[in-house]
Amino acid sequence: MTSANVSPEEIARFDKLAARWWDPDGDSRPLHDLNPVRVDFIARRLDLGSARVADVGCGGGLLSEALAQGGAQVVGVDLGEAVIRVAGMHLLESGLEVDYRVQSSADLAAAEPQGFDAVCCMELIEHVPDPEALVRDLAAMLKPGGTLFLSTLNRTPLAFGAAIVAAEYMLRMLPRGTHHYARFLRPSELSRMAREVGLVLDEVQGVFYNPLTRKASLASSTSVNYMLSAHKPT
Repeated sequence: MTSANVSPEEIARFDKLAARWWDPDGDSRPLHDLNPVRVDFIARRLDLGSARVADVGCGGGLLSEALAQGGAQVVGVDLGEAVIRVAGMHLLESGLEVDYRVQSSADLAAAEPQGFDAVCCMELIEHVPDPEALVRDLAAMLKPGGTLFLSTLNRTPLAFGAAIVAAEYMLRMLPRGTHHYARFLRPSELSRMAREVGLVLDEVQGVFYNPLTRKASLASSTSVNYMLSAHKPT
């Protein structure tokens, strides 16, 4: 395995959540609430039935299974061995097919360059030491004409209040220390990273999430959560 763009502390933190990953009322409940919005964002821009998709930082497989349910051929990779075990075990319940691997983004890019019609990387980039290297790996996986889908948190006071103060300390929806404000990325920064690896920006879309009602929806404001899509020119 190549030198992984990963923090051991981050892997350990998310592996601790593995056992209850599929519990919609557990520590991963924000992921459950946001998942339908993310799937819809992807499905509106990609023919899932004919697509081979990489889900990088797949965790316990929420997005991977939803994409497979839509007809995609999915490869899900994560460096957390515990979450990959949980993802694989859940396939026995769902009956879906996903190729789960304990693998880094760099190793997947090296093993399957230009191997995917789409690459998804949701809420991972704010957890890695080198976000630019991650974007480079993701772009390398894309076929010409393929689309990259990213989601993350904006570096704004509102995002700090929502994702850290409220979610981790007040509402205790997430374990303390899940997020580090300095690692949040502005849309302009993430767009620049995509352009620097040869991708063409298609869209940046805000996401609204109400933790009290557990309702999520697309929004015009990118002040807290947002998703980005970009494509590799043919």
